[in-house]
Amino acid sequence: MELIQFTPRRIIARLSAGIDGALLMIAVALVALGLATLYSASYDLPARVTGQAMNLLVAFGLMWLMAQIPPQTLMRFAVPAYAAGLLLLIAVALFGDVVNGARRWLHVGVTRFQPAEVMKIAMPLMLAWWFHRHEASLRAREFFVAGVMLVVPVVLIARQPDLGTAVLVAAAGFYVIFFAGLSWKVLLGVGAATLAGLAPLWGLLHDYQRRRILTLLDPTQDPLGAGYHIIQSTIAVGSGGIGGKGWLKGTQTHLEFIPEKHTDFILAVFSEEFGLVGNALLLGLYILLIARGLMIAANAPTSFARLLAASITLTFFTYAFVNMGMVTGILPVVGVPLPFISYGGTALATLFVGIGILMSIHKHRKLVQT
Repeated sequence: MELIQFTPRRIIARLSAGIDGALLMIAVALVALGLATLYSASYDLPARVTGQAMNLLVAFGLMWLMAQIPPQTLMRFAVPAYAAGLLLLIAVALFGDVVNGARRWLHVGVTRFQPAEVMKIAMPLMLAWWFHRHEASLRAREFFVAGVMLVVPVVLIARQPDLGTAVLVAAAGFYVIFFAGLSWKVLLGVGAATLAGLAPLWGLLHDYQRRRILTLLDPTQDPLGAGYHIIQSTIAVGSGGIGGKGWLKGTQTHLEFIPEKHTDFILAVFSEEFGLVGNALLLGLYILLIARGLMIAANAPTSFARLLAASITLTFFTYAFVNMGMVTGILPVVGVPLPFISYGGTALATLFVGIGILMSIHKHRKLVQT
């Protein structure tokens, strides 16, 4: 019997199996910028950078694992993943840990995790499976059921309250429904109904959520309270100028003016130190990531793979757009991290799982489901 020789070449070939080089290079470039920015934002807390490096190792491992799983196998896990995510959200509502007034975490053994993150992947998986199953006979009923499947977990997440994650899960599900063939007439009708429901919706918002919206319109009305985040972040973004103040030289950053500078407002740190040039580079990387993802979606062999790839890709766009909008004062502060840049293990793992799924779809693009 011939023995398999584990030479360096064989090991590298095995590890690189299914890995899309373009996606990997873009992701590595983004996390490299993220680590450099996090080092500056956490200059007095180097353990945070070490922790993020460990998070990255786990995230890359998850990416590689997902890249090896064929889309047909992923489709079999769509319903169990969605059901498990829904049960975990119900468990959070009943037994979750309360941190800073929000019930978002489940304590498991020696650690805790945020089940809402599971829905960022489970939701597009479930809806892509649903529309793939009914591809031959799509009617209004299928879209209505899909809407119900989307609304239930989004409401559970929003009630935690976690408006940022609720927005991302809603966007991931909406993209699947839209690309499945949602009529523009229905879309316009839902938009009109949403606008009509804004007045009663205002009464359902928490006090802090109302303050965020009012602060967006005029942050100077409470410069030391609700408006502080937006005012300080826009000062940092503007003070970076064209070329930035230089790495580790951001005054707003190191004089502790920027709040949540390692998570939600890390873009303010990046903008102050690298300026317009750095932001152009960052935007270019995001554009390349989205373009590559949409190309993979366009070449996908099945409707399931196509809908899933398109949803994951545009969720990356939503992440970046919402974070950049809230840091620059265009959108309310909803607690959405900057993808691949902000500190955080759970969100980073979810992002790289998405990258791995895109790689899997690209790897198996020539396979036709039988």
